[in-house]
Amino acid sequence: MRTGLARRVLAAGLVSLVAVAGCGVQPSDAIPAGDPPSGAVARTTTITLYLVKNGRLSAVTRLSGRPLSPADTLALLAAGPAGEEQAHGLTTDVPPEAGPFSVTAEPTGHLVVTLSTAARDLSTLAVEQIVCTAAATTPESPVQVTVAGAGQSVGPRNCPRRR
Repeated sequence: MRTGLARRVLAAGLVSLVAVAGCGVQPSDAIPAGDPPSGAVARTTTITLYLVKNGRLSAVTRLSGRPLSPADTLALLAAGPAGEEQAHGLTTDVPPEAGPFSVTAEPTGHLVVTLSTAARDLSTLAVEQIVCTAAATTPESPVQVTVAGAGQSVGPRNCPRRR
């Protein structure tokens, strides 16, 4: 009995050795596969909105697949917080009907944001949201912002958070 078991173990070992030694893979040089990938890398742009939490301004950063104009950024502000932002207690005082917006940059570091509604009908917090969000779209700091609409204007003002 022992010799039969020994022969089977020896045979299995020899079969394994032959299989490993003769698997048929031959060494080779590097195989050319063409040029490496090229092209533009998709960039993400950071957008800062000033939303409201507990009656105070709160800067919120969002990512966008493309740069947005100041007017488009203000449209996001008027649209209000996204789901996760709402879950964190953020709101907006800027009414949706304030848009569409137009933003004009003047050479003296001054922006004029024109609303589709009366500027003086906005709450103080809404004006601050617009001023700070518009100011965040420019690399200059501080920038003065005038909010205008329906023949009325508020400002010029600086963002109290960007001084």
